[in-house]
Amino acid sequence: MPNNPDRVGSPDMDMFQMPSSLFASLKGKVDIRVSCFSTSTSEPIEARKNKSPVAYKPGVFDNLFLSLFRNKMVQETRWDSDKHGYEGLIEVAHRLTVGQNNSETRDAAVRILRSLFPPLLLELYRMLVVPIDSGKFAALMVARVTALSCPWLMGPCAINSVDLPNGSSLMSGVFVEKCKYLEESKCVGVCINTCKLPTQTFFKDHMGVPLVMEPNFTDYSCQFKFGILPPQPEADDTLKEPCLEICPNAVRRKEMSHNMDAHKCPKA
Repeated sequence: MPNNPDRVGSPDMDMFQMPSSLFASLKGKVDIRVSCFSTSTSEPIEARKNKSPVAYKPGVFDNLFLSLFRNKMVQETRWDSDKHGYEGLIEVAHRLTVGQNNSETRDAAVRILRSLFPPLLLELYRMLVVPIDSGKFAALMVARVTALSCPWLMGPCAINSVDLPNGSSLMSGVFVEKCKYLEESKCVGVCINTCKLPTQTFFKDHMGVPLVMEPNFTDYSCQFKFGILPPQPEADDTLKEPCLEICPNAVRRKEMSHNMDAHKCPKA
């Protein structure tokens, strides 16, 4: 293939250019449920939102993923819970918010996410994968990896289509039916500062893939939208959410104070 003098980058990158037909075939409205062992077509996301979430059945590698993630959190907090399994993981997540401000908590959570990946892998992903088709291929890939590798943490999830700023759509969304992490932590602040904001930062700054996460604090679902930049903090409504009704300290704070700020999660 002859070199194009107007093209930015190396001619060798031609080998990484994927045909547009590949992405066109992935932009349909089919909702694909992802599990660790199979991929099957299921009913649309909107129809399933009105049904009770499907109970997640742990896979072969779930305990391995949980142990790895928890160990990284323990290394960061320098503290571990006496409780086993997921319950202990949630206690360590709460510990991450203790003794530091929200910004420091988010920075710590980003460090934990970075520690899960070899540094060279993140760099190669940004160099070789992100440039393909203006980042669409990278967004498709991370959506599928997220849906495959994270049900142990979040619960059942499915790939779905998201609307891009240019008016097109892409199957780069991940819909979590009922986030186990949010439900078990019972805390808006833990969700925002140890999951939503640091995860958005990690994917954008360290993998080169924009991401916006939209947790629903009413039904505990969450929508991941890879390939879309998150809103500015002042325009992000999720950062203004009050304490969850299931928060063990929320009712006591409301009873003790008539100030409206008492309804806001102190960790958010």
